Amino acid sequence: MKILFISDVYFPRINGVSTSIETFRHELRELGHTVHLIAPDYPGSSSDESDITRVPSRQLPFDPEDRLMKFGWVMEHLEKLRNEHYDIIHIQTPFVAHYLGVKLSRLLNIPCIETYHTFFEEYLHHYIPFVPRAIMGTVARRFSRHQGNSLNGMVVPSRPMMEVLQSYGVTTHAEVIPTGLEPESFVPGNGDEFRRKYGIDQDRPMLLFVGRVAHEKNIGFLLRVLDRVRKDIPEVLLLIAGAGPAREGLEHDAEKLGLFGNIMFIGYLDRHTELNSCYQSADIFVFSSRTETQGLVLLEAMAQSVPVVSTAEMGTKDVLREGAGVWIAAEELEDFSGKVIKMLKDDYARIQLGDAGSIYAHGWSAGKQAERMLDFYGSVIESRQP
Repeated sequence: MKILFISDVYFPRINGVSTSIETFRHELRELGHTVHLIAPDYPGSSSDESDITRVPSRQLPFDPEDRLMKFGWVMEHLEKLRNEHYDIIHIQTPFVAHYLGVKLSRLLNIPCIETYHTFFEEYLHHYIPFVPRAIMGTVARRFSRHQGNSLNGMVVPSRPMMEVLQSYGVTTHAEVIPTGLEPESFVPGNGDEFRRKYGIDQDRPMLLFVGRVAHEKNIGFLLRVLDRVRKDIPEVLLLIAGAGPAREGLEHDAEKLGLFGNIMFIGYLDRHTELNSCYQSADIFVFSSRTETQGLVLLEAMAQSVPVVSTAEMGTKDVLREGAGVWIAAEELEDFSGKVIKMLKDDYARIQLGDAGSIYAHGWSAGKQAERMLDFYGSVIESRQP
């Protein structure tokens, strides 16, 4: 099969969408299929630029991490795309990529599907705060319904997100297919070496958050948890590995709470060289996002035998099972911080939970999810046959 991915983001821009694209590209190619990707150009490049068409793009004024592709540039290369004889188009993001994919689907007469990676109803108001949240919610619902119903199929990473889209009025045939873990996620990292590199004492109790430092990740709640935990465990450290538009505000909040001795921001890490060791260095992985369509970092932490304390909202409800690598907590200060404190003080429970998480994470194989994706592609292609 010959597959065309189209996305508004990809590496070197680090986020969950880039990771999902990379994972499925790798696994589908391992299964013998051809996967091409259309994505914006960036000042840097990814570690593997094979079969990628980089489209001239410009920065967005309200979100300098992201880029706006030139729609017309792709249209100028239409005949080249036609000569590739793709079987299906798989859109990954809802901006230029969506409208480009839908138009190419029509012009090339091939089916078009899209993965719904982002819960926009709980996302847009953070970035357009001058518009009332209720209005932005209505806009997001209509936007998602209109886009979803313009496709031949949809991929959704979790069952709760599927139910949300159906409540919007999306009637397009959809399948729940999460992003799986590649084998390298299970290669043991070196937590001791990571701690030495970043000057963290080997015996210091350490909490970890990995991900985009964005408003919708609810990291502010984790700062309040940290403030509560340090009353029982004064030397506790929260390490935040990632970058994004919320960092400056979080640093300001940490200063107000007097947390600078207990928190460290280290930016993005290379997932192929440092990320596993970062996970391994932590005593507990903590997470409280309300908007995840899946929450892959939870499984990545478990794959390194790191126990998790997390809320279970939206897509993370599909990922998390109490006792299978995680203690599920409410987004309530005493409940969440109480579980963190209890786990930090109980070495046996921490080790047992980490081991259970590693076993559980092995059930989320990327290869298995790629095979499910291929089955879905086949059903969409077949449904369009005359």
